[in-house]
Amino acid sequence: MADDFSEKKGHDSLGKDNGDPERLEEKGTVLGGERQSYDIGLSKDGVRLHPQPTADPLDPLNWSFAKKHAILAIVMYLYFMFTYITTTTVPSFVELQDSFGITYSQVNWTVAIPALGLAFGPLFWSSLADIYGRRIIFIIGTIIALAATIGAGGAKDYGGYMAARFFQGFGASPGATVGMAVISDMFFEYERGQKLGLWVLAIDAGLLVGPIIGGFMDLVSPEWIQWLTAIMFAFLLVLELVFMSETLYPRNYMLSRMPMAAHSDQTDIKKLDSEKGDASQVSIKRTKKLLFLNIKPVPGMRHPKPWDSVLRFILSFKYPVVVIGVLIYCFAWYWWMLSIITMLPAAYVDYSPQIQGLLFLGLLLGTLFSEVFCSGRLSDMIVLRLAKKNGGVRVPEMRLWLAYPAALLSAIGLIIWGVSIDKAYHWMVGQVAFFLFAAGIQMGNTVITSYIVDSYPLQSMSVITFYSVFLNLSAFINPFFIAPWQTASGFTWTFAAQGIITFFVSVPVFAALHKVGPRLRAKAGQPGWVNPEYDTL
Repeated sequence: MADDFSEKKGHDSLGKDNGDPERLEEKGTVLGGERQSYDIGLSKDGVRLHPQPTADPLDPLNWSFAKKHAILAIVMYLYFMFTYITTTTVPSFVELQDSFGITYSQVNWTVAIPALGLAFGPLFWSSLADIYGRRIIFIIGTIIALAATIGAGGAKDYGGYMAARFFQGFGASPGATVGMAVISDMFFEYERGQKLGLWVLAIDAGLLVGPIIGGFMDLVSPEWIQWLTAIMFAFLLVLELVFMSETLYPRNYMLSRMPMAAHSDQTDIKKLDSEKGDASQVSIKRTKKLLFLNIKPVPGMRHPKPWDSVLRFILSFKYPVVVIGVLIYCFAWYWWMLSIITMLPAAYVDYSPQIQGLLFLGLLLGTLFSEVFCSGRLSDMIVLRLAKKNGGVRVPEMRLWLAYPAALLSAIGLIIWGVSIDKAYHWMVGQVAFFLFAAGIQMGNTVITSYIVDSYPLQSMSVITFYSVFLNLSAFINPFFIAPWQTASGFTWTFAAQGIITFFVSVPVFAALHKVGPRLRAKAGQPGWVNPEYDTL
């Protein structure tokens, strides 16, 4: 299958092969360690554009600011629900234990099982989104999540509840890979740090807002936590049906049949007329012209097979910067977030579920502060400045500078919180620790997603699938061992160990990637496939 893709790679408007490293040597931007041979206009900052914009008003890159950001808001909404469903039930742990007659470890598994659905889902949905489009997959996934949420609210036994929780995660999972693909469809590379930062903010906010809202809904009943979640999914479904347009666009096909947009400081893309000029000569239906519920393959591109997302996930192990970056972030850093979330009720056992929910505010504030001041926008600024010094050429490793302070903040937060619980410090000490930890997590998440997409932008769906699977596998695994670990070692040593691992494993590995990442990419070569928008029939 990989060989088949490598034999029929897409071509850009100049007829040059997008995937052959030997031909990626002319002017353009460095993407994934190779200089892409695109005749690309300049952004206002003098850095070359990717993707290539067309002169087509139906091109998502040319949509209005309002249209793009309305769809971005919908993508963020689903990604918010992606983790909201996992943690909103945490304040009802005591009631769930009593209702189902289970232990604290077993109730922790109710957080793990939707994460399993979130991990499995991208392997199922990603190729389908590259065939039938992003919008229909969003709609189907939301319907599944809505139905599963209703099932969870009405579950009468532990087995039925766990099955419903799995399908909640499975239905919400398009918010990861498909959501990121939507962002890549609509925004240029130089905007990627900020937009992916907002996307990451959504997943982190869902993780932390869930327990706050769940704590207050628990005043009514544990079931009403699920009923409110069902209402939120129903509202999301309406937004998708009314406001979301298809963003999968046959870019190579269109570039071969019409001119590129002259994107410069003076370009006014709103003046382009879809009924005139070259765009009107292209007969294929695309983006806004597709059926309201499109159930046919999007025309103008060569589509993957439905199972290719699984195959490409396996083949992604050939690319060291993706494997090392993702695995270290997930299993030496991110999964400690689940340690805090699942152990907070045990740490503050004397507080009511509502107060326990409010204690997640420190995590939420740290996440928001990091995104506003230290995450996506700052990452773009750093890359832009470094690119200017590098002759206008971007290199993925420019994204890694924020990983070092981020790991330090998370490590300090973990250690302080563990000590504060054993020493019975004032709850405000724990809030400061949460703030630091969450700020580091938000920065780290933005760094790793931006880095792997910048490394392989023509395979962005595949690398984000790889990231999403392991991110959610880490969230699935953590609840199975954290409670026994804390029981055996106490809060201080459990969370101090996690802080030590975060800093002394993550920082040296990211430093090594910073140093040898370009050589690793060059040695691994380019994948034998590309996203379908770059793959012409």
